[in-house]
Amino acid sequence: MEQHRVVVFDTTLRDGEQAPGFSLRVDEKLAMARRLDDLGVDVIEAGFPIASEADAEAVRLVACAVRRPVIAALARTCPGDIDRAGASLAPAARPRIHTFIATSDLHLERKLGMSRAQCLDAAVAAIRLARRYTDDVQFSAEDATRSDLAFLCEVVEAVIAEGASTINLPDTVGYSTPEEMFGFFCHILARVRNADQAVFSSHCHDDLGMATANTLASVRAGAGQVEVAVNGIGERAGNASLEEVVMAMRVRQDVLACATGVHTEELFATSQLLAELTGQGVQPNKAIVGRNAFAHEAGIHQDGVLKDRRTYEIMRPQDVGVPASTLVLGKHSGRHAVKHRCEALGTSLTRVQLDRVYRAMIVLADAQKTIGDEDLARIVDSVTSEASDAVAMGGVMRPVLVPAPVLSR
Repeated sequence: MEQHRVVVFDTTLRDGEQAPGFSLRVDEKLAMARRLDDLGVDVIEAGFPIASEADAEAVRLVACAVRRPVIAALARTCPGDIDRAGASLAPAARPRIHTFIATSDLHLERKLGMSRAQCLDAAVAAIRLARRYTDDVQFSAEDATRSDLAFLCEVVEAVIAEGASTINLPDTVGYSTPEEMFGFFCHILARVRNADQAVFSSHCHDDLGMATANTLASVRAGAGQVEVAVNGIGERAGNASLEEVVMAMRVRQDVLACATGVHTEELFATSQLLAELTGQGVQPNKAIVGRNAFAHEAGIHQDGVLKDRRTYEIMRPQDVGVPASTLVLGKHSGRHAVKHRCEALGTSLTRVQLDRVYRAMIVLADAQKTIGDEDLARIVDSVTSEASDAVAMGGVMRPVLVPAPVLSR
């Protein structure tokens, strides 16, 4: 199956930062932009310059400092927005103006108070103005997936004719299913007569938990760009997660036949930097970058991973920048994991000692959920000390003293 290259458009610094509690200062945006450059994304959407002086300055500084990727700035179809975006992007080596307007009747009537004809005129005029600043202009039809398809195709065809080189069709409110997204992109690409003159892009939100699946369905239908955010942050339930989309393409090349320029071994470090800058931790069970993504507690799983990691891991932790898998000791763990951890700590136990350590560990795990190396070392010390004492006392062994759990105040 022939692979095709998918453009990764990162919107962490724009749509991602719009999420409550995730705002970044100008210097933090610059630090994150540099990390995204190291990660290898193709496009960094640095901000929405008309929103504030700080956002305009952040876009300008990112444009000055980060030279390899395309630097994009968001603008409504208002002339003032586009002029501000153009000015902020002036220092960029590879600038892109990303202009948008809603195309669904719901948004046009209830939010914008605008007719379809006015929407079409505004979209075309915006592309014409943006092209004065750069040849790289992206158009987004906000709420595309709830728009009338005939009207949406009319708008898309018109903006391509005016010079838009990227067309984004966002699932703005995360309403669609993967089957719908596949059919939606197939329909637009087949119906728009000049579709071959632009790259089509997918921007999916996670309101129903399907942003990653919808993004991948769009790619299967012909989208050449994905719009994603680190850790899946963004408005409401967030955007499609960069790390999920990229790793799905890497792991399932048999069905997706896609490649990106992302250096996947930088994913974990990028995720951690964003968490540090925003003060918002990553959920433990988050795919790819959560602390449990390569952690195993259940005994059957631990035994399988010790024998061959592929039994329960579909990618290597090192592929995403995680040093190694972890076998978490808890009440579901098995003897193999306990033995493995003891040996890693430099302790070799007899079968009887291992059994006593294991039973003591289960008791303690019931009280404090997980067992750290210090807890295990104390249990091992208690067992081995009891064994030594038993020899001196003629073979009588006392019950193992389980260390008390440490309670947080």
